[in-house]
Amino acid sequence: MKEAITLKQLKAAVGTEIGCSEWRTVTQEMINLFADATDDHQFIHVDPERAAKETPFGGTIAHGFLTISLLSTLAYEALPMIEGATMGINYGFDKVRFMSPVNTGRRVRARFKLVDADIRPSGRVLNNYEVTLDVENLIKPALVANWLTIAVLEHPPEMD
Repeated sequence: MKEAITLKQLKAAVGTEIGCSEWRTVTQEMINLFADATDDHQFIHVDPERAAKETPFGGTIAHGFLTISLLSTLAYEALPMIEGATMGINYGFDKVRFMSPVNTGRRVRARFKLVDADIRPSGRVLNNYEVTLDVENLIKPALVANWLTIAVLEHPPEMD
């Protein structure tokens, strides 16, 4: 996670890429654990030999929902905290598109463009990010999403 930024700096960052995570390898163990947690054991995710023979992917691929789940940790690593924020809350997604599969062993990273930061008198900041999950050495990203998060401020801001 980066250094904290002020509300003024946050507003000034609207329209820009505000963070980019490090690369993270998607392993078969990660995929298997996700399959166990979600009870989604489709062979394209958990059976490397069969996936190599019966799919165009050349082996297993990550679940789409696994790739979207990685955004939480990648955001924590890439995005600055808002000064005075006590917590961040996942508010949901306006749009998610899975653009290309993530093969086992590939590395991914998330880039976050701040589309809007709605600072509310309640002491909550609704952030809208355009998130792109890149796959190393591929032109087409794994996913593109509009992600909404809420930062809860310790003290409501003084509004102009």
